[in-house]
Amino acid sequence: KKPGQDRGDCLGPTLRSPRARAAPEVQRGLVLSGCGVYDGTEIHEASAILVHLSRGGAEVQIFAPDVPQMHVIDHTKGQPSESESRNVLAESARIARGKITSLAQLSATNHDAAIFPGGFGAAKNLSTFAVDGKDCKVNKEVERVMKEFHGAGKPIGLCCIAPVLAAKVIRGVEVTVGHEQEEGGKWPYAGTAEAIKALGAKHCVKAHVDQKNKVVTTPAFMCETALHHIHDGIGVMVKKVLELAGK
Repeated sequence: KKPGQDRGDCLGPTLRSPRARAAPEVQRGLVLSGCGVYDGTEIHEASAILVHLSRGGAEVQIFAPDVPQMHVIDHTKGQPSESESRNVLAESARIARGKITSLAQLSATNHDAAIFPGGFGAAKNLSTFAVDGKDCKVNKEVERVMKEFHGAGKPIGLCCIAPVLAAKVIRGVEVTVGHEQEEGGKWPYAGTAEAIKALGAKHCVKAHVDQKNKVVTTPAFMCETALHHIHDGIGVMVKKVLELAGK
């Protein structure tokens, strides 16, 4: 077989990693909420998670709920597009390169970890947090998945705004959405921390591993910082999730 004929050869014959070529053992579930920061999944976060899972030798299956989006945002204007409606599963398929499965199929029986990237979709499509704050409701399939993985002692990773889902579903969980003060605009969504506390969860100001509940969280784009810092922080989250999963 000549160099360049398989996936590993895209790195060149001298840079290929034996670990990257090893057959993965168990699938991890990645739960998306649409496509686009203001009305769906934060695409850079989803991509970073996929990159780090791949680097860790993990196989991943991508899921999303088969429900309508709360609304559609024109990302050039940051305003709702009143004439459009879109489906969360169909939009998430853009990120998944078409390989998407309904969230109803995600089970702790067949997967050993579940990871939720951020983006406003977590607060609009996976829950009603964007509208109702601490009084929000969580999508029934999202709630089922989180309770199922938590009950099975399997890790859950969340970043950006997504930790509010764990705060709502898992009693007394420890999570972070970053700093609790805006600090001149560096942490524009700092107020989210108070809502998390109001839900009965413990808020931490740095990336955190809740060892008891096996929940791993990192702020990601809750902070206005360089993209590579976001990518690296997500890498730590993924690494910890894989460690808790026994990878």
